[in-house]
Amino acid sequence: RLIYAARWILAPIYLGLSLALLALLALGLKFFQEVLHVMPQIFSIKETDLVLLVLTLIDLALVGGLIVMVMLSSYESFVSRLNLASDTDKLGWLGRMDYTSLKNKVASSIVAISSIHLLKVFMNTPNVAESHLLWYVVIHMTFVISAFAMGILDKLTRHD
Repeated sequence: RLIYAARWILAPIYLGLSLALLALLALGLKFFQEVLHVMPQIFSIKETDLVLLVLTLIDLALVGGLIVMVMLSSYESFVSRLNLASDTDKLGWLGRMDYTSLKNKVASSIVAISSIHLLKVFMNTPNVAESHLLWYVVIHMTFVISAFAMGILDKLTRHD
């Protein structure tokens, strides 16, 4: 019973992830401050700078979604079911995502976030050292290969 009750030790960690969302909100506010700064110059700003700004917003959205997914799915998988009233906006995937599904979604989210970061680096190549560019690609490919391998291993070990 004591070992089973120890799962509640994880609850503060998942609550802490909600604080990470607050930090992300602060970054989002900073982003919109930058957008308001750019709006008067929208027709004179370089296309690359505008795309980089949009990619930053997409990056923040992906990270925020990843935090919510990990926080809620992990809590429900490892601590306790979330008893939400039927009239609330319950997320469709909540309660149906097992550990393997969560792991694969996290891996694919990391690949997506890394892809956006790599695209931002490529759009800024004149300001990036060639050796750093190589390392960005190597790290991204490591994420891609890892996510692919995890998906293959999941498919091989499933007994549906």
